Amino acid sequence: MPFKKEPAFQHGQAERTAVLLCNLGTPDEPTAPALRRYLAEFLGDHRVVEIPRPIWWLILHGIILRTRPAKSARKYASIWTPEGSPLKVWTSRQATLLRGWLGERGHLLTVRYAMRYGNPSIASELDQLKAEGATRILIVPLYPQYSGTTTASVFDAVYTWAAQVRHLPELRFVNRYHDDPAYIDALARRVRDHWMKNGQAEQLVMSFHGVPERTLHLGDPYHCECLKTARLLAERLGLAKDRYRVTFQSRFGKAKWLQPYTEPTLVALAQGGVKSVQVICPGFTGDCLETLEEIAQEAREAFLHAGGQSFDYIACLNDSDAWITALATIAERHLAGWPTRDKPDEAALAASRAAALAAGASR
Repeated sequence: MPFKKEPAFQHGQAERTAVLLCNLGTPDEPTAPALRRYLAEFLGDHRVVEIPRPIWWLILHGIILRTRPAKSARKYASIWTPEGSPLKVWTSRQATLLRGWLGERGHLLTVRYAMRYGNPSIASELDQLKAEGATRILIVPLYPQYSGTTTASVFDAVYTWAAQVRHLPELRFVNRYHDDPAYIDALARRVRDHWMKNGQAEQLVMSFHGVPERTLHLGDPYHCECLKTARLLAERLGLAKDRYRVTFQSRFGKAKWLQPYTEPTLVALAQGGVKSVQVICPGFTGDCLETLEEIAQEAREAFLHAGGQSFDYIACLNDSDAWITALATIAERHLAGWPTRDKPDEAALAASRAAALAAGASR
């Protein structure tokens, strides 16, 4: 694999530190061709689908990419905004606000965002950061709970990029923050704000993205971290165990995934006499197809059709102050020891010292 062309090395170049927020990804537009490109990249990742490559290639290109893109395009069209994909909009805002939050804390940093699948790609943003002189880069996946299917895949993309770079920047990675107090506080504030405006439902359902159950048995910590996030959030909210449920959504294929599944749980609650539910998706830091279409539209319809009377979807953390504060706190912790602040003005310091000495001598 050939190395990328490097800019000429400059002695004495100022050190620069950067943060790269990484999210899952989104198609460029809600059309079948765009979805075909996006799904080919997403479902072609060996971290996402752990089926032997030759077999999966035939299934993916022979069946899935012939039938799924048009259906997915219609789903994306139902949540698309004038600014584009909601996930891209929220991730971009988070990067902009994080740079401002860290700046207010005295850090001079470049903050960018990238998508694991789709645009802007992780490789293109790392190229840009390096071209701008970044010598230290903190990679922050926007997945609070670690999974090989998501977090590790982001790291794979960074390593693949790094394998083609001769002069590498220092790299650090944030693996998880599922139990970070600031993250839990941001979730709790989101729920409480909703309760203040809409009242409290009989049940709070915490829906996390699902993964195949076999990943749990193979050592993936995702299931345990989801349960811990849910427990800490319930404790922060003062919810008894019978007032909330933990479920898993977005099942794909026929294999057994983490259970209980979200929509069947909502249907069972309605059929069991529960009239009102509120659903939050703690594992998603920005609203996207899985929250706005799968939960706020499809799951709502299923609950009401089964006899429920009131369904509220509680928005993701998005650009809330508490979440950006949490992101800044997490980033600061992992940036520790790296130069991120203004270098002192030596001339100003010398003048200040001279003035202090003169003042002392005149006493």
